[in-house]
Amino acid sequence: MIRVVIVDDEALVRSGFTLILNATGDIEVVGTASGIDALDLIQEQKPDVVLLDIRMPKLDGLTLLSVVDRLPERPAVAMLTTFDADEYIMTALNSGASGFLLKDTEPEQLAQYVRALAAGAVVLSPRASRTLLDSHPGLAADLDAEAGRVSTLTERERQVLVLVAEGLSNAEIGGRLYLGSGTVKDHVSAILAKLGVASRVQAALAAQRAGTLGDRPRT
Repeated sequence: MIRVVIVDDEALVRSGFTLILNATGDIEVVGTASGIDALDLIQEQKPDVVLLDIRMPKLDGLTLLSVVDRLPERPAVAMLTTFDADEYIMTALNSGASGFLLKDTEPEQLAQYVRALAAGAVVLSPRASRTLLDSHPGLAADLDAEAGRVSTLTERERQVLVLVAEGLSNAEIGGRLYLGSGTVKDHVSAILAKLGVASRVQAALAAQRAGTLGDRPRT
């Protein structure tokens, strides 16, 4: 059972997400919070996944993320945002968030995203990704250099990168490409080194900016 904590200052979001996730057979929402008492809840429940609102009045999501990131048993954290561009989302991704979701994510997609987060994968909501890139023109400033780094990847590494960006875990990528988990791990390490990034989230964003996500793995 995947244990989830939802942190959002809107009661409707908390109750709606709880209803959706508890309707699955493998996900359980073990607690919700509006922000100020979230850390105690997370430490008490030790969830696998935390869905964290990036903007809250009493305790903003970025502050809580920085604290959660230092916990001994750190859960996977996905930031929640609206469709509007959020100027803090890049800070969140660079501070240890495993991705970000829109609050109006379709119910069936929400469950899939939570499963991917629990498996250690990166989750990037496609619409939110486009909004993020559109709202941060500076991200495209080194597009040519970034595309050049992506072009240094081998065909297999590009296949792995596409699946990383789709939110698959190493085990799932291995199953898709008929590779061992250790081999996939080695490919991911090589990808991060070649792209000059520190996380799967950053690699996925680089792939999206370079147009690599239009590729489909050939097995």
